[in-house]
Amino acid sequence: MIQPGHLALVVTALACVTDLRSRRIPNALTFTAAIAAIAAAAVVDGRSGAMNSASGWLVGVAIFFPFFALGGLGAGDVKLLGAIGAWVGPSIVIRVGLYSALAGGVLAFALALKSGYVRKAFKNIARLVRFWMTVGFQPVAGLTLEDERAPKLAYALPMMAGLLVTLWLR
Repeated sequence: MIQPGHLALVVTALACVTDLRSRRIPNALTFTAAIAAIAAAAVVDGRSGAMNSASGWLVGVAIFFPFFALGGLGAGDVKLLGAIGAWVGPSIVIRVGLYSALAGGVLAFALALKSGYVRKAFKNIARLVRFWMTVGFQPVAGLTLEDERAPKLAYALPMMAGLLVTLWLR
């Protein structure tokens, strides 16, 4: 029998391909995956299954939304974690988000090393912290995905790593 986590892996693998090629994760993928997950859960477990799946979507979106609002993640990344959450449920998507963030930090550091951006990255982090301590949490001009000329990480990759680790540890 196919497990929901395996279907989440398929969705995330497709997202990795599109994110690496175009730096975008299409709505057609994330929304279709989320709707399919909720529908499948409803067929298998009725209303409670659908509610659990929808809760997984909501928790997944909620985890990454603040980073999107601050300009550090794209909307596709948020919707992808929501779709993963719809497949695996709310308690598991929390772990996926945590492991994805850890993998994202490691991959971002590796990308910064490869591109010679480490010193600038640490200066930017210090600038963010100073800004947030004085002004509060809000996007910082010049340090968002749209403004910054920093190397960009296709964040579907760390989400794939986070999902794999979560499923492996289950």
